[in-house]
Amino acid sequence: MRTSRCFLSAPFRGIFVVSTDRYCTVTVDLNVGHRMTLAKGLAEQRAATPRLVNGRVRQNIIGAARVLFAEKGYSGATVDEIVVKAKTTKPMLYYYFGNKEQLFAAVLEDVYTGMREIENSLRVIDLPAVDAMRKVVQVTFDYHANHPEWVRLISIANIHYARHIRASKTIASKNVPIIETMRSLLRQGTREGVFRSDVDPLHLHLLIISLCYYRVSNRHTWKVIFKRDLITAKEIKLQREMAVDTVLSYLRIRTN
Repeated sequence: MRTSRCFLSAPFRGIFVVSTDRYCTVTVDLNVGHRMTLAKGLAEQRAATPRLVNGRVRQNIIGAARVLFAEKGYSGATVDEIVVKAKTTKPMLYYYFGNKEQLFAAVLEDVYTGMREIENSLRVIDLPAVDAMRKVVQVTFDYHANHPEWVRLISIANIHYARHIRASKTIASKNVPIIETMRSLLRQGTREGVFRSDVDPLHLHLLIISLCYYRVSNRHTWKVIFKRDLITAKEIKLQREMAVDTVLSYLRIRTN
C-alpha cells in the first residue's frame, strides 16, 4: 500500500482521491508498472500547472479576492468566501498563493499594476510641460474616481502598516517610474520657463494623489457630515478642475 500527495482535482484513472483542506490524498495498491504510469501522469499534471497559474483560474481568484477585500477588509474577508466567489477550491487557492497574506499581496500587486499601466500609457512626451502635467493629473483623478476599490485596498494596506507591500518583490519597483515621470516633467517645465525649479518630484506626486484620493476615501463621511455627495457628476467636474488648477498653481514660477 502506498500513499502520495498531489493536487489532482478528480479521480486519476480509477485511483480514489480524498480531498483535504490543502491537499488531495491518493491511496492505491500499485505494482511497479502502475507506479511508473502514475508518476508519468503526475509529472504531466505538474508540467501543465504553470499554464494554469498564469491563466484564468489564478486571475479569477485575484478578482474575487479584490472585491471581497475591498468590501470587508483584510480581516473580514475569509478564504471560504473567496473560493466560493471565484468558483474554485481551497487547494487551488493555497497552491497558487500559499496563504491569505500572500493572496492579499497579490491583489495589491494587481491593483498597483493597473494604476501604473495607465500612467505608463500616457503619451505626453511631445506635449508642452503644462499640457503634459494637466493630462497626468486628469488621468490620475479619473482612475481614482472610477476605481473606488483601489482606494479602499490601499487604505486597508496602510491599516496593516504596509506589511503586505513590504513582502512583495514587485510593488516598489513598479512605482518608481511615476516619480521619474514627475522628475522629467519638472525638468521640462523648468527649461520651458513655466515651472519653478525647487519642486521635489515625490512631493508633487503626493500632492496629486492627495487631491485624487481623499475625495474618494472620505466621500461617505463627508456626505453624512456636510450633506454633500462628492461623487455626483457636477461635483466630480468641479473637483477635477480644482485638482488640475491646484497642481499647476503650485508649480507656477513665483514672482515675489
